[in-house]
Amino acid sequence: MQAALEVTARYCGRELDQYGQCVAAKPESWQRDCHHLKMSIARCTSSHPIIREIRQVCAEPFVAFEECLRQNEAAVGNCAEHVRRFLQCAEQVQPPSSPTAREPPPLPAS
Repeated sequence: MQAALEVTARYCGRELDQYGQCVAAKPESWQRDCHHLKMSIARCTSSHPIIREIRQVCAEPFVAFEECLRQNEAAVGNCAEHVRRFLQCAEQVQPPSSPTAREPPPLPAS
């Protein structure tokens, strides 16, 4: 969970900040009043190219981390190495490159 929060904070920090401020400002009704901001975090994380790339490239260490959490519910500290591996992988993921300008096709021979 911490690993996912760190990645989310890095790439969707504005959305996360707005949600946090809303929750703090509305302690009695935050579930209802801040739901739209929670959804904006979800939209950001599902649409951000670098997060999609991290999900694809780092799927293996993330699955291993989730499995560790399931096996160590009472002692999640045992999964610190799994978190480290996932974050190390995520750090190395580069944003998908934008398509380069293509050269025009050659003219047909006459």
